[in-house]
Amino acid sequence: MADERIDDVDRAILYALQEDARNTSSGDIAERTGTSDSTVRKRIQRLESDGVIKGYSASVDYQKSGYPLRMLLYCTASISERGDLIPDVLEIDGVISVQELVTGEQNLLVTAVGESDDDITPVAQELLDMGLTVADEVLVRTHETTPFGEFDPEGRTADDA
Repeated sequence: MADERIDDVDRAILYALQEDARNTSSGDIAERTGTSDSTVRKRIQRLESDGVIKGYSASVDYQKSGYPLRMLLYCTASISERGDLIPDVLEIDGVISVQELVTGEQNLLVTAVGESDDDITPVAQELLDMGLTVADEVLVRTHETTPFGEFDPEGRTADDA
C-alpha cells in the first residue's frame, strides 16, 4: 500500500472487521463510517489486494474444543534461517502460530496447543530436530485479543497524533 495511505474510513473498516468480520456487513460499516455500501466494498477489496487484510479466520477457544494446554516455546534459530523456518514450523502438528522476534536471544516464538504434555513434547522434539534451540517453555492459562485501538473511529485518530 505504498501509494495509498490508510485513512480514517480504512481504519474504521479494519476495526469493524476485527470486531466481528462474520456478522458485520459492508452496509453496517457504511452506516458507521458515513459512506456508501459500494465504497466500503471497494475499500475492503483494495485492503485485501494490497495485503493489509491478509485473510479471515475463526477465533477458536482451544480449551473448550478439547485442547486445554497452550504452550509458548521460545526458540533460537540462526538469524539467516529463522524466517525461512517459519513455514516448516507451522507444519508441525499442534503448532498454531509462529512469531519472528527481532530482539533478544530467542528469535522465534512458537505457540502450540494440546490435550496433555504428551502432545506438547513432540512439538519441542521436532523443533530440536529442525536445529532450533528451545530456550524456554511457558504454559498459558488464557489468551484474549481485541481490535487495534488506533483503528477505532470513536477513539484516537491520525489527526490526534
